[in-house]
Amino acid sequence: MDFLLDSDQDLIRQAAMEFAEKVVEPKARELEEKHCFSQEIFQQMTDQGFVGTGFPEEYGGSGGDDIAKTILVEEIAKSCASTAGTLSIHQITPYGILKYGTEEQKKTYLPPLLKGGKLAAFAITEPTAGSDAASAKTTAIADGDHFVINGSKCFITGGAKAKTVLVFALTEPDKGLRGMSAILVEQGTPGFTPGKSENKMGLRATETDELFFNNCRVPKANLLGQPGKGFVIAMELLDFARIGVAAQGLGIAERALSESVNYLNERVQFGKPIGAQQGLSWYAAEMKVRIEALRGLVYKAAWLKSTGKPFSMDAAIAKYYGAETACFCADTALQIHGGYGYMKDLNIERLFRDSRLLKIYEGTAEIHKLVIARGVLGLK
Repeated sequence: MDFLLDSDQDLIRQAAMEFAEKVVEPKARELEEKHCFSQEIFQQMTDQGFVGTGFPEEYGGSGGDDIAKTILVEEIAKSCASTAGTLSIHQITPYGILKYGTEEQKKTYLPPLLKGGKLAAFAITEPTAGSDAASAKTTAIADGDHFVINGSKCFITGGAKAKTVLVFALTEPDKGLRGMSAILVEQGTPGFTPGKSENKMGLRATETDELFFNNCRVPKANLLGQPGKGFVIAMELLDFARIGVAAQGLGIAERALSESVNYLNERVQFGKPIGAQQGLSWYAAEMKVRIEALRGLVYKAAWLKSTGKPFSMDAAIAKYYGAETACFCADTALQIHGGYGYMKDLNIERLFRDSRLLKIYEGTAEIHKLVIARGVLGLK
């Protein structure tokens, strides 16, 4: 097994590192404080070809594979986990269109989303349906050549700014999850109204929105995949998304370690750098061990997907451990920095807050343990 990146992947890492340092890092604190998504940075990521990474050039993509995308998310997350999350979550809908869309849908929707600077959103969560997707109440009832959508979604990353939203709704409500379908809804469609943007603890440079649908008429041509297959599509797209969240966690953990190493070497107490104290040096060692273990899990999941092999359980493992590692490293970094780490003058408290959501979004830690356990036990 070859653990080395090829020359193209090395170039992608270098480009991502430079972009993060020159473009993302200088604005990360400002965007955090303003609690807003940066269309400017998203456009720059598009111009760099980052947004289209992992997608065919014929549809506006930049080529490359899931390992390349993982590298991008990891490196950008070191400077701003929110910006990395925007890139990762945006790609869920284009991936769904590429996998399940008709040729006409691919040609219509993918170029604006991959090279046109238009944001996409993935809308499955509802006030009564988080982990329990079967409790969804949003409907999309057939009416001639259209679906009429009624209901609401919540906690949708980029939902208010998205050009295209992939909405999961019940086209046959009496069938439950077997009656759920995936439908593409365009910004500006009558009856589609964004609600409030949530005031979050962390990942504040993303916007997390409510979406409302009131007799929203959408052409049946916007159906993605087969009717009644929405839940199956959603679960596969979440598998894809989990690799991105794991890479996000890897970047957060690496930045926490980097900040800690600098502080351990520079902070002097009792006449010597605090890193010379065995107890504190062991913190750095444990962070490093967990990061290297996570790196193997993340890149394995990305490699499995890139090579067309089953990757669902590996994505769940990577996402679960990615969240745990990010939270551990951010918390440990805060402890190492003491009172200074608790202040907003440093990056540590932002890493701490940003890491916490990773245990919740794109599937909670508990759901991931269920997925992993079912895989281990051979259950369906």
